[in-house]
Amino acid sequence: MRLFNFLFLLVMFLLSASVFAEAQDIWVLVETEPRLLKVMQGNEEIEIFPRVAIGRHGAGFEKARNDKKTPLGEYRIGWVNENSKFHRFYGVTYPNVENAKRAYREGMIGEQTFRSIMLAELESSIPPQNTPLGGQIGIHGLGAADREIHQAFDWTSGCIALTNEEIDRLSRWLKKGTLVVIR
Repeated sequence: MRLFNFLFLLVMFLLSASVFAEAQDIWVLVETEPRLLKVMQGNEEIEIFPRVAIGRHGAGFEKARNDKKTPLGEYRIGWVNENSKFHRFYGVTYPNVENAKRAYREGMIGEQTFRSIMLAELESSIPPQNTPLGGQIGIHGLGAADREIHQAFDWTSGCIALTNEEIDRLSRWLKKGTLVVIR
């Protein structure tokens, strides 16, 4: 448990050291309750995308593989797939250390999985995507999905979805490393 606490404190220190430098960077805020995605620069709203879709079963801090929930928390864009079946896909670095810490305490994941997630965050790389916590969470377009269903229902497996036109507009703001806050 001491190693766990030390590593957690080290990660938190390293992350907080970069907060000041990122204060003016472009970042994304996803508000799951009103279903909005906002492009932010510092505290200023640059662009707002209304009526995004989230996971079929809502959003929450407690997320497990295949539960169809959108995870709450702070993540980064970890990878980009320009040829996704969803038009464009911006993968986020889920699960993060906070997700792993909660899951470890609850016995959902073991120490090895916890360490792998922590190491990925320390190295600013993509965390393991095949844990009991799930993975492959991102921001994407509709692809060939039905626009009417998108407007009427939350339909994703845990991702945040916009129309193809909206994800194209959003693309000008996104790059690997962009902060994504989902609340």
